[in-house]
Amino acid sequence: MITRLSGPDALAIQDTAEPILKPGQTLVRVGAGGLNFADFMTAQGGYPGTPAPPLIAGREFAGVEESSGRRVMGYIQWGAFAEKVAAHLNMLWTVPDHWTDELAAAFPVNYFTAYLAYWQAGMTQPASAGKTHRVLIHAVAGGVGTAAVQIGHVLGIEMYGTSSSDEKLARVKELGLQHGINYKQHDYEEVVKNLTHGEGVDAVFEMLGGEHTAKSLRCLRDFGRVIQYGTATGKPPQLDVRALYAKSASLQGLWLTYLSQKPEIMKPAWSQLSEWIAQRKLTPVVGQVFPLDRAVEAYKLLQEGKNYGKVVLKI
Repeated sequence: MITRLSGPDALAIQDTAEPILKPGQTLVRVGAGGLNFADFMTAQGGYPGTPAPPLIAGREFAGVEESSGRRVMGYIQWGAFAEKVAAHLNMLWTVPDHWTDELAAAFPVNYFTAYLAYWQAGMTQPASAGKTHRVLIHAVAGGVGTAAVQIGHVLGIEMYGTSSSDEKLARVKELGLQHGINYKQHDYEEVVKNLTHGEGVDAVFEMLGGEHTAKSLRCLRDFGRVIQYGTATGKPPQLDVRALYAKSASLQGLWLTYLSQKPEIMKPAWSQLSEWIAQRKLTPVVGQVFPLDRAVEAYKLLQEGKNYGKVVLKI
């Protein structure tokens, strides 16, 4: 439970009432929950629309549907880090036979976000003749970052990724990242400019906010897009819209909570993702698994940016 909106130390394990199903919901007994930066933001009151505490934390889970015995993974706005969750049927997906609950709990948020970022950037279709799609992925060693690298590798995209450590970058290169940039040692804008001979990239997956929105925009080639899906710095994106003129560039928002309500978007996305899973081309990267009673530790790992891949809670 988030007992007050003051950060990870306000988390506590408590008993609460059994979930009551509404129309379109089914009861899932949860085995594991995936921890996202949005969960950290929620705990400290920085996530839009957060209800007044106390509330059950978590937005991503894997477990067993009680009515059918089917193994499922799902996405919900709050309430995932509990023994049972009232899950929306349209936001449940069958877990692949060869995956554990921990792997499944690391899938929905990261892989749908990454896939839809490529889709919004127009990169799920092959590039025109003689051209290669290029993308810059911030926080490339995190949950969405590692998902984006795996998907980009399947799509044949030239990928540039930022991280705070050479060790993390070396691990992401094993997933298919071609160009790792340690932003503590190098200015990523300069590196991208040099490596692309001044052209830039077609898209930047941007979840930092603050000055990085404008900086990411400067990394684009003509008609490029910054896909903004978060503000991990805690600062609103800084951008003079006139900067878009020079390259006919665009800034596009991506919020999974909104898109997940649109079956015309989610169904084709799942169709493609599940095909790649079946072909063993996608496997979630789980960095660490914590028992539920060490959730505070797990949240702080995310807060300090020390995680690699996904942090998962064992319920």
